[in-house]
Amino acid sequence: MAANSKFAVAVHALAVIAHHADQRHTSRAIAGSISTNPVVIRRLLAQLARAGIVESSHGAKGGFRLAKPASKVSLHDVYKAVEDCGALFALHDKKNEKCPVACRMASILEGVFERVESKIMPELKRTSLADIVGQIG
Repeated sequence: MAANSKFAVAVHALAVIAHHADQRHTSRAIAGSISTNPVVIRRLLAQLARAGIVESSHGAKGGFRLAKPASKVSLHDVYKAVEDCGALFALHDKKNEKCPVACRMASILEGVFERVESKIMPELKRTSLADIVGQIG
């Protein structure tokens, strides 16, 4: 199974926009930086727009830009905007009732996942888009 890269692609797209905050950016230009399809970028940016992170305009000079300063956008905000379930990990919802491992796995992993998320989420809240862009140079 491959890891989900939606969050990383969203952060990359936002970094492209924030790196040149005085310009509007097309989905094609952003996709070029990420080496992906503009449709993928438009879908992610639509989610980010619903969350109030980006705004778009149409027309010849249209494109995307940040809806607020990069310093006011946390990675946690981005994660919540693009990840469907909101949690870092999801439990498998089917189990074999006859298997003792399957019957206990959800309750065991739930505790592990909660401990891991309690370490990761504060770091995402602490890190802003401006912090990321500042490392680009």
